[in-house]
Amino acid sequence: MAAEIAEQPAVWERLLRDGRADVEGAVRRIRRQPPRFVLLVARGTSDNAALYAKYLVEILLELPAGLVSPSTMTAYGARPDLTGVLMVGVSQSGGSPDLVQAVSLAREQGALTLAVTNAPRSPLARAAELHVDVLAGPERAVAATKSYTAQLLALYLVVDGWRGGGGEACARLPELGRRLLGSGEVVADLAARYRFATRLVTTARGYSYATASEAALKLMETSYLSAQAFSGADLLHGPLAMIDPQVPVLAVVARGVGGDAMGQVLPRLREVGADLFVVGSAAAVAQATVGVELPDGVPEELSPLLEILPFQQLARELASARGGDPDAPRGLRKVTETL
Repeated sequence: MAAEIAEQPAVWERLLRDGRADVEGAVRRIRRQPPRFVLLVARGTSDNAALYAKYLVEILLELPAGLVSPSTMTAYGARPDLTGVLMVGVSQSGGSPDLVQAVSLAREQGALTLAVTNAPRSPLARAAELHVDVLAGPERAVAATKSYTAQLLALYLVVDGWRGGGGEACARLPELGRRLLGSGEVVADLAARYRFATRLVTTARGYSYATASEAALKLMETSYLSAQAFSGADLLHGPLAMIDPQVPVLAVVARGVGGDAMGQVLPRLREVGADLFVVGSAAAVAQATVGVELPDGVPEELSPLLEILPFQQLARELASARGGDPDAPRGLRKVTETL
């Protein structure tokens, strides 16, 4: 897991260099008959990448987007009219039967279908009309890290190309990622701090909500913690009542609209005495118990590729500090086949 976390900037460089043909081919086809709606289908870590894509589509393209419940088609047998819809299946392995079936059925029902995977010969890649290979290379740790951020980048490149861009804003991502991965000492200290925690909360708004959700998932699957992710807005609508000094709160407060929207959340967390770890801007980190400052140099919509890195490191460090094996979480396999 440590090696795959460290490999991410190189993966981004490879995707930016070698993944253009897949992305440009998909974009040309999408632009030929522009969809009126985008649906995204995924499971697990890839579901958090899909959540990120939902924000991209709704904000950058100003199109409605939704996350699909595969069981509506696979278990309940629904057959909606999907004419004029782009269905995007996101999966590291491309092997989960329910995702394959959902994309296949969507294609039958009139949708243009796109698979974003790390497995170009997978059933999901074959089921979709279009495919983008995220080029993350073999991922041996059960907890997905490099394939997750590669999915984020691939999804961004598709959306950016759709709106007429060429991915220029991504140029500094590898450099900034390497710089941020060098802040591991803070994360190692934090793992010792949270070693005996039994539950925690992650929170963010906007694009960063996907980061909060993925951070919670990584901590659950590697460290066996009860971790809940909330939008900063939802946190204030009730769940704040469960926060006290014994419940660590991990917040993502990047520069931009989403981070600004967290401005009302951090003071409330301090009022209730939360142990607050912040990944974000210098101003936000200054309000935290401890934090990691994000480097400047990318637009808000690309910040999730950087934000997740300290949380991946924390998940690995915390699992080890608690006596676990982050490379082999109990009860989990690399490919989970759901129906």
